[in-house]
Amino acid sequence: MPVTTIAGRDVHVDDEGFLTDPSEWDRELAAALAEAIGIEMTAEHWKIVEFLRADFATEGETATTRRVQAVGGFPVKQQFELFPKKPAKKMAYIAGLPKPRGCV
Repeated sequence: MPVTTIAGRDVHVDDEGFLTDPSEWDRELAAALAEAIGIEMTAEHWKIVEFLRADFATEGETATTRRVQAVGGFPVKQQFELFPKKPAKKMAYIAGLPKPRGCV
């Protein structure tokens, strides 16, 4: 598994750059990941990221946009506004989680 340096430290990633060890994640790393893909984190961004991490901890897989809406209460439209074009992929990337099932 590849190792890369982000925010001044080594982290384990897959071939697409997603963290493979969610325990290596923290908010500083998330901010660096977001910046790398052109996302400026706001309080609304952090709410979704925190939901994703909490949901992953209980469910064992990364929530899809549909689940983020149904369980997290964040409408899909809002997800696209905050994380344009591919919200599920971008949210998971910033949250330090695997790409959601079904994402290409």
